[in-house]
Amino acid sequence: MRAIQISSLDGPAAVELVEVAEPEAADGDIVIDVKAVGVSFVDALMTRGQYQVRPELPFVPGVEVAGIVRSAPAGAAVKAGDRCAAYVPRGGYAEVVAAKPAVTFPLPDELSFQQGAAFAMNFQTVHFALVRRGRLRAGEHVLVHGAAGGVGTAAIQVAKGLGAVVTAVVDSASTVAVAETAGADHVVVAEEGWADAVRAAAPHGIDVTVDPVGGEYFANSIRLLRPEGRHLVIGFAAGGIPEIAVNRLLLKNIEVVGVYWGGFVERDDSIAAASAAELSRLAREGFVRPVVGGVYPLADAAKALQAIEDRATSGKVVLDVAAIG
Repeated sequence: MRAIQISSLDGPAAVELVEVAEPEAADGDIVIDVKAVGVSFVDALMTRGQYQVRPELPFVPGVEVAGIVRSAPAGAAVKAGDRCAAYVPRGGYAEVVAAKPAVTFPLPDELSFQQGAAFAMNFQTVHFALVRRGRLRAGEHVLVHGAAGGVGTAAIQVAKGLGAVVTAVVDSASTVAVAETAGADHVVVAEEGWADAVRAAAPHGIDVTVDPVGGEYFANSIRLLRPEGRHLVIGFAAGGIPEIAVNRLLLKNIEVVGVYWGGFVERDDSIAAASAAELSRLAREGFVRPVVGGVYPLADAAKALQAIEDRATSGKVVLDVAAIG
């Protein structure tokens, strides 16, 4: 089969299209003919060895796929011929993957394969973040950073589906429409004075912040939280890992909460099926419609990863496995 391989840690340009053997499925695995693969900032970091998970070289990256089930064990949520979305620890940039039943889900009829490439991790992550880690309640006000990206647009849609008011922060005026299309109630451009614009949109303060960005936005986001607010740390796309004087947490009775869905689901994969069921309901009701940005043939994975690294994308970047590069 065709696959994209990382054989050296020299960045996106060094990834290679290779022919490798199809994965050997363990007993109980689901074998999937892949149609689309999600490309993430984590994948770009892995091309340089900068992510906390560092597989032995060479390896096939990619953790979220959508496709058609080739075979599945009895009792799985999907069967041969079904459309599905799945999370795999790695190996997603390929024509065939083997996935565990607990993290393989029916793909809702309302979603295309390209949209499904965001369903198994981005949407699972933000649902886990908002519901389990953030304890979001209907009517609360959610602030979303990086709101034009794959995680950000997913957070907007899930928060709206759960009954929240959403203020979105985007990098530039050119991406305001992306956050608006995802369903944000208010959109703020991240420039000097953005915190004042958020205060105007949320005069009583923010209840929950979804933050995949980190960096310089962190401190102002903490100030914007109302008492008993929750700041959800999902990633550090801005490059810097922020610090906080913890007396701020004490004085305002607020929380900074870590969110690492991939690490959690490795210990307790039972959370995935419940989230998938809820996300499928939100898809049927029209809230969940993954925003697909750039679509690249599998052979152009290097270009897709470079676009992610250059922050030249919006929505979810996808590899179309069937397309000819």
